[in-house]
Amino acid sequence: MLPVDLPDAVREALLAPLVDHHCHGVRRDELSRAQFELLITEGSTPAPPGTTHFDTPIGAAIRRWCAPVLDLDPHAPPAVYLARRAELGAGEVNRRLLEASGIVAFLVDTGLEAPELLSAAEMGRHGGAAADEIVRLEQIEQDVAETARAAVDYMDSLAEELTARAARAVGLKSIAAYRCGLDFDPARPSRGSVIAAANRRLGDPKRRLTDPILIRHLLWTAVDVARERGLPMQFHTGYGDTDLYLNRADPALMTGFIRSLQPIGVPIILLHCYPYHRQAAYLAAVFPHVYVDVGLALTYTAAGSARIMAELLELVPFHKQMFSSDCYGVAETCHLGALYFRHSLARVLRTRLDDDEWNATDCARIAHMIGSGNARRVYRL
Repeated sequence: MLPVDLPDAVREALLAPLVDHHCHGVRRDELSRAQFELLITEGSTPAPPGTTHFDTPIGAAIRRWCAPVLDLDPHAPPAVYLARRAELGAGEVNRRLLEASGIVAFLVDTGLEAPELLSAAEMGRHGGAAADEIVRLEQIEQDVAETARAAVDYMDSLAEELTARAARAVGLKSIAAYRCGLDFDPARPSRGSVIAAANRRLGDPKRRLTDPILIRHLLWTAVDVARERGLPMQFHTGYGDTDLYLNRADPALMTGFIRSLQPIGVPIILLHCYPYHRQAAYLAAVFPHVYVDVGLALTYTAAGSARIMAELLELVPFHKQMFSSDCYGVAETCHLGALYFRHSLARVLRTRLDDDEWNATDCARIAHMIGSGNARRVYRL
């Protein structure tokens, strides 16, 4: 179902199977209402007394668009929706919602691995889709830090472990935006500074990595691996949870690092970007190796998502944009990510057709590129 009338070729392109180039596992266990509500917000706390996280754009969207997938009427009350979810069980709910998304391939960030989350392979099986791994750099570093005995061991083991994990992956991902911000010094750090920082790190290895020197070392080590194996590197930018300082997640802050990587040719993929999606569109327009998505911003803005899509498409080259759901925790976020991607892009394409800016052939080609073609090319699927 699309919200506007479109030529058949455009409709077919929008409804074609998608490649979700960035997502996470969803929960396999049964959820209480309190647990479910915390998984439909980027906040980390329950709604204030007397309120609910269902009173949000995504909450309303779940009741409108996910309820029918579970055999309920649209706009089912939250209590009715959650009762039906419990009746069906997590496995059936996940299967229905993941399949309803129309995703043909999941590229899963495995940095949030936990027993209660579906693995990449399980995401594929539940969704009737292919599945591949995106390796999270900071998780690899954490594992190395907790086992290395000396700074030199740390450096050698980091390169070896990244190389080994990259051999089984289709891309690498960094959450430097969460750890030190994207305004880091873009230069490769000196060996001496890395050794000194690593010695400090190994004094408390279970603490999460926040040292800008070691983060830069991690990124440049990953660049070497990505160049060798022909892999893209993803970066979280923009919208995220409360662990983030949003003003330090503006992708424009990475301009120096992006410029440094241009001669190397490693593709840089800016994830989510909102509310800095216009800055991201600029970066993709002027640097040949930069790609963007608006990811979970479409899910969380829901009925308002078409405006974000329109703003991104003001400038972004059509061969530089990709679809991702950034689903996590509950399969509803996968289904809604795909649905609002299709809905928002459909509205933008309808406007371009009405203004005679693009013809139906253009629109169908653009929808195919953004929905799956660009990801297939960049990730070599």
